[in-house]
Amino acid sequence: MLDAVLSFISNGLTGASGWEILAYTLIMTHITIASVTIFLHRCQAHRALDLHAIPSHFFRFWLWMTTGMVTKEWAAIHRKHHAKCETPEDPHSPQTRGIKKVLLEGAELYRAESKNRETMEKYGHGTPDDWVEHNIYSKYQWQGVGLMLIIDVLLFGAIGLTVWAVQMLWIPITAAGIINGLGHYWGYRNYDCADASTNIFPIGILIGGEELHNNHHTFGTSAKLSSKWYEFDIGWLYIRILEKLGLAKVKKVAPAPKFNPKKAVADFDTLQSVIANRYDVMAKYAKSVKSAFRDETEHLKMRMEARYLKSARKLLQREPAKLEAPQRQQLSELFAHSKALKTMHEMRVELGAIWERSTSSREQLLQQLQDWCVRAEASGIKALQEFSLRLRSYA
Repeated sequence: MLDAVLSFISNGLTGASGWEILAYTLIMTHITIASVTIFLHRCQAHRALDLHAIPSHFFRFWLWMTTGMVTKEWAAIHRKHHAKCETPEDPHSPQTRGIKKVLLEGAELYRAESKNRETMEKYGHGTPDDWVEHNIYSKYQWQGVGLMLIIDVLLFGAIGLTVWAVQMLWIPITAAGIINGLGHYWGYRNYDCADASTNIFPIGILIGGEELHNNHHTFGTSAKLSSKWYEFDIGWLYIRILEKLGLAKVKKVAPAPKFNPKKAVADFDTLQSVIANRYDVMAKYAKSVKSAFRDETEHLKMRMEARYLKSARKLLQREPAKLEAPQRQQLSELFAHSKALKTMHEMRVELGAIWERSTSSREQLLQQLQDWCVRAEASGIKALQEFSLRLRSYA
């Protein structure tokens, strides 16, 4: 009898090896990540897809057992994050609260905001409101994780406590810490959207595709988070599989620009496409600015310090409206030595203003776009000319 008890404590019901326990832990935590990104994030918070009742109830049950999170709370806090991004009202911005605070205390920030009744009432609409939600998931929020603890200990014995601890820490570390922290602090940006969001890594597997956070903040209601050919969003792969099985319906994805290279002049279709794909337009313009900078490098090296030149190159990639006074002064000094870069900067401001002029008629906006292309192609700046030819081919 004693031997049987000791054996159970050591090996649980399965007698699994260390590698088998590791594999189990990774699979279980990955299912949790998939549940967060597909159900909580893309389906509930952003309504980017509809889920059939089968996966929807599975995800809710799984998250109840592995996180104890309430759907309404998660969705409300995330929606507020988008609405108030990088402001003092943002529940978890490292830009206002500090990267250390968000990385190490992301779960505490989530719990604190979940107690804000105003946030729940304003941003928590449209989430599950059925008998199960009220009488089990929300009412007995932590009994689910207790059930998960019992299951892990039964399966693996004492080491099951460690397995359970990893499961409980997985979302606070990856979602509350890494995505909310590093995803607004460090990484690369495909699009110069209004906030500080970044893509942490182009291969989105570990955090279910949420690594592509800049893409997400640019196209918030898109069910697909990858946008470049080299980016991979495993969450999108799972959604496509569910869709093929009839268990999901994608409602929105980021717009994909189409082109007609035979277009000689920008028309109303061009205007509509340019406005709809403005983030793609400005991303391509940023590449044109880089090309123009390379063409001017040798000329500028003779007039400016390498260190100063490097920082000025980075400033040229920034949204002009976001530049502080010292940064604008630095660019002014750069422009004093390069008429081409000054022109590129000014033309960028003019191009961005086209979709900001809400009081202008379609005819006026089209005339402004056509005039912009004419001046760009007459500028004598190769990068600007090539960009303009691409711009008027949007269809």
